[in-house]
Amino acid sequence: MTPRQFAAGLTGVFGFPVTPFHRDLSLNLDALAQNVDEMAKHPFCAMVAAGGTGEVYSMTPEEIEQVVKVTVDTVNGRMPVVAGTGYNGVLGADIARRVERAGAECILALPPYYSHAPEEGLFQYYEAIGKASALPLMIYSRDWCVFTPQQVARLCDRVPTLAAWKDGQGNGRVYQRIMNYNGDRLAWLGGLGDDCVPTYFAAGVQAFTSSISNIAPKLSLELADAGMKRDFARLDPLMARFVNPLYALRERAKGYEVSVMKDAMEILGMTAGPVRPPLMNTRPADVEDLRELMGVYREWV
Repeated sequence: MTPRQFAAGLTGVFGFPVTPFHRDLSLNLDALAQNVDEMAKHPFCAMVAAGGTGEVYSMTPEEIEQVVKVTVDTVNGRMPVVAGTGYNGVLGADIARRVERAGAECILALPPYYSHAPEEGLFQYYEAIGKASALPLMIYSRDWCVFTPQQVARLCDRVPTLAAWKDGQGNGRVYQRIMNYNGDRLAWLGGLGDDCVPTYFAAGVQAFTSSISNIAPKLSLELADAGMKRDFARLDPLMARFVNPLYALRERAKGYEVSVMKDAMEILGMTAGPVRPPLMNTRPADVEDLRELMGVYREWV
């Protein structure tokens, strides 16, 4: 199977587990295995280990390899495992080799740490990761890492393993131009958040990555099904009742995109633990508001 053939099969929704930590901020691999096993009982198109929601940027390469290995072993063939990498060309390539060794089937490349890279330096970064492994490569365009349609085409030419594009900008107009210009050269994915599901599927993505998969997998799958069918009469009430209130909480402070999800898991009886720096844990007053919202979520748990 070619990288592009692999990516073509990724439709619907990606499970996107957090990485649980103990109170001393060490890895809690037992909790990771338990959470991933519960998630993998649902028909996600893939499971993402050590991605942005998994706090990849707070872990060492050795820890990332451990997290991916536990995820692969726990999933046990029920779906592909996508593994995150980033930092810089040398570390990104090292992590790519590590996660391939751990059994991942696809690599998710986050932007490099340096936020003022010229195009040539940025492209060399992705080339280094792509050459480190024969696995399909998925680029996550987020934060400062913004691309034009023509830049995406040039990257496709330079990185043969590039198979999928995960948008983290949330600009439906620009993303649609990128997709229209490049056609079926890549699989197009929504990656900014569950709150962008209507925009993403209206623009034509084939799947999205879901933080809500950690707390309500059935809701994630329902959002994907309604989105793929462009059934906005079904989708809009779900967004209004469940998704938008949660994302309003997540937007109260920087870094809450992970800490709020971890506290939601704890409220619902799952083990997630604290976040590591540079994120911060949810403030007590916000946890109480989140607890009230999770009472609404229980109908999907």
